Amino acid sequence: MILPCLYIALTKTMGRGVFTSENIDSGVIVEESPVIVMTKEERKLLDQTRLFNYIFEWGAKKNQCCLALGYAAIYNHSYKSNCEYEMNFEKEIITVKAVHFIRAGDELFINYNGPWNDTKTVWFDVK
Repeated sequence: MILPCLYIALTKTMGRGVFTSENIDSGVIVEESPVIVMTKEERKLLDQTRLFNYIFEWGAKKNQCCLALGYAAIYNHSYKSNCEYEMNFEKEIITVKAVHFIRAGDELFINYNGPWNDTKTVWFDVK
C-alpha cells in the first residue's frame, strides 16, 4: 500500500526522493512495503553493486538484508525526518508512518538509523 498522493521526483541535492501532492497528518501510514529478504552471503554480493545504497539491514540480529518493493528504498535520510519506518520481520513488511504534519509538495524523509529523532551518525556521514 502506497498513499496515492505520493510520487517520486528529483531533489535539488539528493537525487530522487519521495514527495506528497497532498497534506499528510502525523500518525498516517504512508506506505506498507513488502520486502525480499536475503542472506548474509547474498548481502556480500549486493554490497558490490549499486543496490548497496537501497537495501536495509534485516532481522533481529541484523544478519540479513532486504530489498523493499515500492517506494521505501527511495526515501532520503534526515536526522530531523518527518517519517519513521518500522520493520515487521514476521510479515516481511516495512511500514513508513508520518511523525509530523507534512505539507503538500514537501519531501518525505526517514532517518536511516530507524527512530525518526536518532542523531547517531549514519555511515555516509562518517569522516
